[in-house]
Amino acid sequence: MLDMNMSRAIASPEARHPPSRWLRRFGWFVVAGLMLTLWYFKLPGLAYYWVTTRDHHGASGGHTVRVSGYRVSIEGLPIEGLSRNLSGLTYNVQTGTLFTVINRPAQVAEVSTDGKLIRLIDIDGLKDPEGITYVEGNTYVISDEASHSLYWVQISATDRRLSVAGVPRLTLGIDVVHNASLEGVSWDSNANRLFVVKEKLPLRVLVITGLLPDRDKPGFNIGINEWKSSNVASLFMSDLSSLTYHEPTGKLLLLSDESALIVEYASDGSPVDMLPLWRGLHGLKRSVPQPEGLALDSNGAMYVLSEPNLFYRFDPPARPVWARLD
Repeated sequence: MLDMNMSRAIASPEARHPPSRWLRRFGWFVVAGLMLTLWYFKLPGLAYYWVTTRDHHGASGGHTVRVSGYRVSIEGLPIEGLSRNLSGLTYNVQTGTLFTVINRPAQVAEVSTDGKLIRLIDIDGLKDPEGITYVEGNTYVISDEASHSLYWVQISATDRRLSVAGVPRLTLGIDVVHNASLEGVSWDSNANRLFVVKEKLPLRVLVITGLLPDRDKPGFNIGINEWKSSNVASLFMSDLSSLTYHEPTGKLLLLSDESALIVEYASDGSPVDMLPLWRGLHGLKRSVPQPEGLALDSNGAMYVLSEPNLFYRFDPPARPVWARLD
């Protein structure tokens, strides 16, 4: 009886090689997980365009930002007086300062270019402001994710509170998804158009025109178009958290939180350069944890805000030819 049981055990494949089946299953699980990660974060596309954008260096002269040449000069500085939920960023060319928005409670913060809080402005009527852009004078546009709306507000040099009651407002019912809606806005004063990014599901970059009244015609003639990359595969970030349209060069810079990446696009939609916000690159001692705001100033410096309240400044290796002469 003992010999029969032993022979059955020896003849059984499961008994002879019990670990092999589980190792194979585990191996397939690892491979599937790796492929899913590569697909979600679009790493093959990132690697391809990282190599191909090298060909653009030096070819565009002063008509490119060339973000890959920037190095961090202020890294992860906590902004004193702010503790959480910074999102969006814009540079005011008149004041020489930066503006960002905060939710819960809704506020606008004015910040110096060395990361010091100048003032806080409470906002009545908004629930989840995510983006802000400077237009002209005292005019700004703020995007609110909760209402899927864009608000035109006035912020003077002495304001400490503002209300969106009665201000011009544009609601976009495009791909409405809770907590994955309007993330960033950027104004192009040369063409009087507004760039808007939708975070994901799907990723979109919208271009809105006709927002300023025509003196020769009554009312507005608003147009909404989708900005498209020249190659679908080249919009390879896994989400979009902010953007800035750079008027001196005509380049569009897109920021991804999940990919921790800034990509510079030409006017035809082709990617021309990129700046990964990863540890060990561009002087960074640590990866930028949650980049949510992006702006460039008139002198060539680039700024990134990371939740909850971290301030980053990147400087080019030399003064760009497009930088303003003070």
